[in-house]
Amino acid sequence: MSAAFAADQPASSPTRGAATAAVAAQAGKIAPYHARFGRTQPVIAIIGENSGTELTDYVIPYGVLQQSSVARVITVATQPGPITMRPALRIQPQATIAEFDADFPEGADYVIVPAVVRRNDPALLAWIVAQGAKGGTIVSICDGALVVANTGLLKGHRATAHWATQALRAKAYPDVDWVKNVRYVADGRIVSSAGISASMPVSIALVEAIAGHDHAAALAHELGVSDWSTAHNSDVFRPRFGVNLMAFVHTTYSNAHLHAMQRIGVPVAAGVDEIALALTADAYSRTGRSHAYALSASAAPVQTRHGLTLLPDRVVGGANPVDRVLPAFDATPSARMLDQALAGIAQRYGRSTAYGVALDFEYPGFRK
Repeated sequence: MSAAFAADQPASSPTRGAATAAVAAQAGKIAPYHARFGRTQPVIAIIGENSGTELTDYVIPYGVLQQSSVARVITVATQPGPITMRPALRIQPQATIAEFDADFPEGADYVIVPAVVRRNDPALLAWIVAQGAKGGTIVSICDGALVVANTGLLKGHRATAHWATQALRAKAYPDVDWVKNVRYVADGRIVSSAGISASMPVSIALVEAIAGHDHAAALAHELGVSDWSTAHNSDVFRPRFGVNLMAFVHTTYSNAHLHAMQRIGVPVAAGVDEIALALTADAYSRTGRSHAYALSASAAPVQTRHGLTLLPDRVVGGANPVDRVLPAFDATPSARMLDQALAGIAQRYGRSTAYGVALDFEYPGFRK
């Protein structure tokens, strides 16, 4: 396996290779951006639901797109106030849906929809439908596809999502052509990605659609990504006895029952890399052994590298100390921080736990 977020290993047989090629062809390519309303750059809204929004689904597209400098990216929430990210951290978005609509009455060019806790939230669904009616391309990340499916916008379209919801999706939304074993699917103005780690390649693919291959390739190199194609094998992440089942048992059951939960402090300060932060906090909070907290020198909001507003969870020397503090982020390319986090988890809690986290992330870059 090459650098983080590389494509899965090539098929090992001609039959498997043909099947993989067929799925890739079915996935399609995100259509090139065409300017609307006299805009010099597309407007991209990343929508969150305040009570619970998946951390990496929301933050990674923001960080990637902001670093690309090819779009105006706005973080949005259904209601005023901060968003509680899942499984960790809190973020203050830049606008509510009402404020976004006032600023951009023509709508967004792209709307990115993460997985959320309240995927039937009426305000959220109505706003996504309205954005689609205004001509915006809807991009779901992971099980954000369930949100978009609840709007009805996926009917008759090809789409994908996290491997773990495959059976649920097929039963609940039979009028959607659910594609598996693919990292992301583009079907007209509907784009969807597989599980959590797919947020990185689909975001780079969106940059490619906006600014071309060379710009996307340069960005991928900066981030530490060697490939952002649709190539992927979701089936390898499914629980299988004698293969990966014990990893799931550790992260979802035995770790929490047999060990005390550790509070992990992730140091944050102005300019912190939001991609590295999201990958690290998300990974540590999926172990069943630990929960990550943004640890800052003060309780004041922290502006990340690309302007995201992070609300610290803990203050150094404060009344609620953490059990362990991770090292400050170094110059490691952002995308490779998941490998670094998994290595740290393996060292602290065992390789099986780290493998369970990688399986949950639907991340092919970690082997048992």
